[in-house]
Parts: sequence; structure tokens; C-alpha cells
Amino acid sequence: MLVSKSREPREYQNRRLDALAEPPEVGHDLFVGLSALHDTLSSNHHSRDFAFAHARYLRSRVLALGLIFAMLSPLWIVVDSLVLPSELLWYTLAGRVGLLLGLVGVLAVAYLSRDRIRRIRFSAGMLLALPAGFYLFVLIILPADQVRSLAGYGFIPFLLVAALSVFPFTLLESFVAGLAMLGLLAFSQVIEGSWLTGRGLESLWLLASLLIVSLAANHFQLSLLLRLYRQATHDALTGLFNRGALEVHLEKVQAWQRDTEGQDSLGSVPCSLLMVDLDHFKRINDSYGHSVGDSVLCQFAELLVRQTRRHDCVARYGGEEFVIILVGSGQARAIEVAERIRDAVEKAHFTGRDDQSIPVTASIGVTRLQQDEPPQEALKRADEALYQAKREGRNQVVAALASMDA
Repeated sequence: MLVSKSREPREYQNRRLDALAEPPEVGHDLFVGLSALHDTLSSNHHSRDFAFAHARYLRSRVLALGLIFAMLSPLWIVVDSLVLPSELLWYTLAGRVGLLLGLVGVLAVAYLSRDRIRRIRFSAGMLLALPAGFYLFVLIILPADQVRSLAGYGFIPFLLVAALSVFPFTLLESFVAGLAMLGLLAFSQVIEGSWLTGRGLESLWLLASLLIVSLAANHFQLSLLLRLYRQATHDALTGLFNRGALEVHLEKVQAWQRDTEGQDSLGSVPCSLLMVDLDHFKRINDSYGHSVGDSVLCQFAELLVRQTRRHDCVARYGGEEFVIILVGSGQARAIEVAERIRDAVEKAHFTGRDDQSIPVTASIGVTRLQQDEPPQEALKRADEALYQAKREGRNQVVAALASMDA
């Protein structure tokens, strides 16, 4: 009973840290096939790392298309001056100036938001909303008989729906934007008197068809982006993060530590590293063959994933070495997790050919990740602790203190 009471405050704090550490979009499954619509339907199944990669890709599209819109918008004033009376030209000119200023603002936000995912997504939405808002402003401000004399304005909904295919939006995002453009086209038809006429229905049908094409383009573009991301960041054998993706992920975890510092009255949110190595793995290759060694590595990777939470990160560092990032875990808790993993590996039933049992043990080095240190320093510290565990007999856990804890 006394032990239970002493552990209760620490377990309660661990639960609070877990709740703070887990982002809403985490998930391990990133593979997307042609029929895997759930990954392109929404961003709920995308990992935090892919969300960053996706935002950078989206940002480049916003900058390119926004620059094109900003350059073409003033040229339309010439067309307006040829078809509109001078007393009405000032209204469209005011709207055009507002549109241009808005586009410049979108470009500035996108340019300055290299790793700000929400700002990049906001700028992409505004890039489509500004021309639509300008068209709506013109429809409302001009008399109905003058709306018919506008040249090129009716093309705006079609242009914006076509622009959806340029962006790697999810299907839900593009569908909502497409419905808004269909509503804008319907409103313009009501204003100009072509609603439910043959010409009006033809325009609606064409815009709906163009939306379907854009949705298909979104699906294939986002699917391809997910595949390329996985190939570039995941180990081909185990499916875990590779070394390059691990180092990038470490930097993002440190950025998250800095952003969440002080939340929930917890102060600096701790994170820890485990460096895990299979003992005498060369003997397994020599005794059973490299194909069996590969199978053991895959079974070992699956065990590590099962022994960690879904918002932690398990990566193959190289050969038989693996790294685990425990998000929201201090060093004491990390040692407990490491001991649990070591025990699970020792008791696990690793199999080779013909279900042959292969004894496997693991050595683990533990260290705390400091939010302002270079990621390589933490990896080096964990690696030194790992090799100390090997020198002391293997199949054990050794913790290394961070410099500020020493």
C-alpha cells in the first residue's frame, strides 16, 4: 500500500505528460495505395512529420500561384476600362486594389511561414478565397444589367476550381472549396438571369465536372507525395524511420518542447532517447543466414513499436541499432521503459526457418534529450551509454546523464 501511494503522484504526472505530448494527427500508417482513400480524404491519418513535409510542398505552390495571380490582377484593369462605364470602373478598381493587397499579404505570410503549418494552410485557403471574394463583391456592388457586360469575371469560379488541382489538398478540403465555387457560380447566374436556363445548367455541369477532375488530381498528387515521403524517410526492411528522418524528427521534438514549455504547470516537458542494440547479432547472421537475420530485425522492430506509445518514435539507426524517442518522458521513466523493453526482448520468441527459436537479447543506452542541444550530442551520449552496457556484459540498461544534469 505504501509503495502504491508513493507511485501515484508520478503516475498522475506521467498521464498528464502523455496527454500533453500526444498530437491529434499522430499515426504510424503512412502507406497509400490507389484505393487507400482514407489517407487522402483528410489529414487525420497523417503523422506530424508528414504534416511538415506537406506544408513545405503546399507553401511552394502558394508562392508560385500567388505570384501569378498578383501579376495578372492589375492587367485586368485594362479589360474593365474597355467594357465598363467610367462611373462603375471605380468600384471594380477599388475591389481590384483590395485583391492585390490581399495577394501581397498572402505571399508575405507564406514566405515567412517556413515551418508554421497552420499559417501555410491559411495562406493557401486565402489564395483561393480572395479572388472569389472579389467576384462576389463585384456581383453585389454592380447593377444587374451591368453584370452581363463584365468580361472574364464568370471564368473566376472555373479558374479557382482548376487551381485546386495544383495544390496537394485533401479531398475534403477541395470538395468544400469546390462547393463554395459552385455556390458562387449559382449566385452569379441568379444576378445575371441565367439561373436554371440551358446556358446556366451547362455552366454548372462543366464546373462540377472540372471539380471531379480536380479531386482526382488531388488524390493522385497527395498519394504520390505520401509514397515519396515514405520512401525517403523510412527504412525499406523494417518500415521504421531511417537515420536521416530521425535526426529531422529530433529537431521537431525539440521545437515542440520549446513551444509547450510551461503548459499545464509542468515546466519544461521532458523527452528521452533510447539507443537499442541487438547483442551478438553477427552470430545470428553467421549461424542462421542473413535472411533469418533480416527476419529477426523485422520481428525486433515490431516488438519495439508494441512496447512504445503511438506518439513516440522508433527508428532504425543503422545495422542492428535502433533509436526510440520517448516524448514527454523524463530519464527515470525512460529507464523503466528501457527495462521493460529489455525484458520483453529476452522473453520474446524470435523465429527463423521452420519456426526455429532464436535466443535474442538487447543492450540499451538511455539519456535525456535537452531542448537546446544539437541532436547529435544526445545521440552520441545514448550511444556511449549503450556501449558501456555492452562492455559490462550486455543484456542490460545503462543511463547517461545530460550535461546539465551531471
